Amino acid sequence: MHKHHRAAALALTAVLTIPALSACDAISTAMDCANTAVAITDSANQLTQAVANAGNSPEDAKKALDEIDQNLKKIGDQTDNTDLGKAIDSMNTAVKNVRTAIEQGNPAPDVKPVADAATEISKVCTPG
Repeated sequence: MHKHHRAAALALTAVLTIPALSACDAISTAMDCANTAVAITDSANQLTQAVANAGNSPEDAKKALDEIDQNLKKIGDQTDNTDLGKAIDSMNTAVKNVRTAIEQGNPAPDVKPVADAATEISKVCTPG
């Protein structure tokens, strides 16, 4: 019986550890999401400033768009959350539209959809 109790205790410990690890993974993913959302918001603000300042080159705006793309990929790889997926899709569309406008020579593309999408990502990534 002693071996049976030890085996049962080990099995119970293993079962109890799995949810704890899953909870830690969920917390870690939420923190990564929140941190990435902040980075996306910062990049969106940089984009807005680059477009608003007539003296800046389009390269500043392109750099901010590239940073947003990198952060979107990072956050998208970490989640299967439907709401976050929709927010990421909206941001991808907004970034693509701004990038196309800049490439076509528009010195002041509409960046409001990028800011709106960044706000939505922040809402989805904020716990509680």
